[in-house]
Amino acid sequence: MKNRRRFIQMSAVLGAGAFLPLQFCSTKKEENSGNEALIGAASGILDNFGIQLYSVKENMAEDPVATIKAMASFGYTQIEGFDGGKGIFWGLSHTEFKSLVDDLGLDFIASHANTFQNLEEQAEKAGYIGMKYLICPWVGPQKSMDDYKRLAEEFNKQGEICKQYGLRFAYHNHGYTFEELDGQIPQDYLMENTDPNLVDYEMDTYWVYTAGKDPISYIKKYPNRFVLGHVKDKSGDLPFEEANGSTLIGKGIMDFPSILRAGMDNGMKYYIVEQERFDGTDPMEAAKINAAYMKSLIF
Repeated sequence: MKNRRRFIQMSAVLGAGAFLPLQFCSTKKEENSGNEALIGAASGILDNFGIQLYSVKENMAEDPVATIKAMASFGYTQIEGFDGGKGIFWGLSHTEFKSLVDDLGLDFIASHANTFQNLEEQAEKAGYIGMKYLICPWVGPQKSMDDYKRLAEEFNKQGEICKQYGLRFAYHNHGYTFEELDGQIPQDYLMENTDPNLVDYEMDTYWVYTAGKDPISYIKKYPNRFVLGHVKDKSGDLPFEEANGSTLIGKGIMDFPSILRAGMDNGMKYYIVEQERFDGTDPMEAAKINAAYMKSLIF
């Protein structure tokens, strides 16, 4: 409660027009309605898109600052982080990290994080620097639907904590939530039993597809719930059941022009590149090639 009072007091100061060092200080981007990716929607182009830094995790481990600078040079305008063992700010303070990305013209929109530990502290810092999401990236396959019922309740609680600090909570799917359990599809249960005012979802299109489901059908079935999306392609040169089968975007078998069009028409705001397998290339080169694809994509 002490942390929450401090955040509310800070918010009141902001509302009065006070200036906070290192926060909201970038003049590189103008504020908009929140539909960052939708500026070019009518013409079928993405004006803003991001990368999940896990795609370059080895480089992040070696030199996070240089890696993030490279992402900006490739043309990404947004980044989504992860906890690589040094916290979601990679050994920097939250305000130092905010200053770094602002100077590069990047928007630190979200981070994957362990939302089951120290959530209030993480949410306070994330909200303070204007992040939009903390995302639970993994819960693992559950033994029964009762476990997913408990998770739905927990997600609502985590969403409430995030809301108190001015950001939102989201869950990132893997394939296991799309596999039938006790006669139900866990992903459907989670989406239908979490409060839309508290819980959003990040669709990993690759995991939906490899679970045998259609990303477009799910986007349309639950409009405005999949607010973030991972753009991750499936290689056609590997067995379909190969779990680690991602490839350069546009070189695989997934129809991203149609998927992204459906996303834009149904409330998806953030489009985030992710790649985990690198045949004939390396993570940094792949990140550069994927950025070029995203910039040239027309749908």
